[in-house]
Amino acid sequence: MFATGFALVVVILGAYTRLSDAGLGCPDWPGCYGFLTVPDAHHEVAAAAERFPDAPLEAHKAWWEMIHRYFAGTLGMLILGIAIVAIRHRVRARQATATGDGAAPPLANGLGELPLKLPLFLLLLVACQAAFGAWTVTLKLWPQVVTAHLLGGFATLSLLWLLSLRMGLLGAYRVPAQLRLHAALALGVVILQIALGGWVSSNYAALACHDFPTCHGDWWPHMDFSEGFNVMQSVGPNYLGGQLESDARVAIQFTHRLGALVVLAVVGSLAWRLWRADSRLAAPVAAILGLQLALGVLNVVLVLPLNVATAHNAVGALLLLAMVTVNYRAFRDGQVS
Repeated sequence: MFATGFALVVVILGAYTRLSDAGLGCPDWPGCYGFLTVPDAHHEVAAAAERFPDAPLEAHKAWWEMIHRYFAGTLGMLILGIAIVAIRHRVRARQATATGDGAAPPLANGLGELPLKLPLFLLLLVACQAAFGAWTVTLKLWPQVVTAHLLGGFATLSLLWLLSLRMGLLGAYRVPAQLRLHAALALGVVILQIALGGWVSSNYAALACHDFPTCHGDWWPHMDFSEGFNVMQSVGPNYLGGQLESDARVAIQFTHRLGALVVLAVVGSLAWRLWRADSRLAAPVAAILGLQLALGVLNVVLVLPLNVATAHNAVGALLLLAMVTVNYRAFRDGQVS
């Protein structure tokens, strides 16, 4: 549970860093202008200017980038620790079986057995995340890498949450087995919407439409979908601020809005069916969904204030965790009371 909460903090820090245009606060990786911390002393600042003459030091942005890296590195160590514990627990279980003493004792009172494959996959995933973190900087915020890095962070958070569910840390909530297909569909559309949100953010398309619910006063504005969703964008330019033309950004933003309507229909109807089934998960799902939609609208109406945009990312993560929970209960437990 602690690692899951810590992962949520890392996701929020990553969102804040990206939205405050601090993603290139340090032009190198894993250090910052060649140092382990942000250059502060006069000779360090001079050395930074000499090493990276085309990337002037902005200390406040550099610190946000480094704080995110410190937290991400700590999360990686936590996941490594979980993997080591899982391996040791599996070795003890095998030894106990071989000696006829039965299964290894549980990790803690009332908790289920710690699985092995999931922690090992998490360890591999966090290693990939480190690589994407480096490429985010070295490829100068290339949208494909930035979006993949965001999805990797959400995947890490979701799998840590799933690990908590599998160990029985959160109790049980009733989800009828007949909702399995609907729950899986809801999880899928939420993941796709998060990917769209990442594409919006990495291409700086959040304010491509300055009004709501119309876009530039039109219900169907002029859009360039081929350019907006061109995943073969060239590597090389500095993508800070974005490289796409207005019509391409409008296509991305408008698609994200359409995705929000799909999420509202699919997840909203799932919440209604959960309520009809007297599941205690109905109210949290409906509340998180409503808050997320409200934050999305406020992003446009208030012209993307940093705190609202960061909260939109955080609540999106909570909505994903809610969908993971519903699916776990529906597929693993069926009619849990």
